[in-house]
Amino acid sequence: MTSAVDFASLLCSRLCHDLLSPVGALNNGIELLADEHDPDMRRRVLELLGESALASANKLKFFRLAFGAAGGFGEGVDTREAKAAIEGLFGTDKKIQLGWLVTEPSLPKTAIKLLLNLALIAGDALVRGGRLDVGAEGGEIVVRAEGPRLVLDSELRTALLGEPPPAALTPRAAAAWLVHNLVTEAGGTVMVEQPEPGVLLFGANLPVPGRVTI
Repeated sequence: MTSAVDFASLLCSRLCHDLLSPVGALNNGIELLADEHDPDMRRRVLELLGESALASANKLKFFRLAFGAAGGFGEGVDTREAKAAIEGLFGTDKKIQLGWLVTEPSLPKTAIKLLLNLALIAGDALVRGGRLDVGAEGGEIVVRAEGPRLVLDSELRTALLGEPPPAALTPRAAAAWLVHNLVTEAGGTVMVEQPEPGVLLFGANLPVPGRVTI
């Protein structure tokens, strides 16, 4: 079992890893700007600084909603926030095309976190880009990734399905382990399938209060 402290450390390590590149680029750009006097080069450096700042802000917004306590004090979260977070994370370089199939105006916080973390895992699996379809209805959440090259680390699959985890989970598996724990606490199930080459399906089924299953 992974303790709460260990899991928090995994999440923090994942955050630091993902923010290191854009923040490092900001630092390097500022150093270059201080020594550069050519107007064209300074303009280019400023453009790069803007791109790095935007990437950092988008990652922070996504992780705040996916890992943190964002979304206000109510039980539901506006689904437009989730869509904007995914678009900000994957949409800047245009490598991944997002298909948004969520029609409900809001979803419970747990469902939003599951949706975002499954999208994160699926997007990371699209090594060469592709299409990411995200859908949710009732207690069903489905994320479909399709691209020329899909790579899903075995550690992520294991963590998602809640099978005995490795002796030490790595920060890369933090999102997958979070999905497993959220679904388990809610009394639901997680699905991971590769129905055909180049296609990856993730799903989460959550009990809906008041719904009778026959």
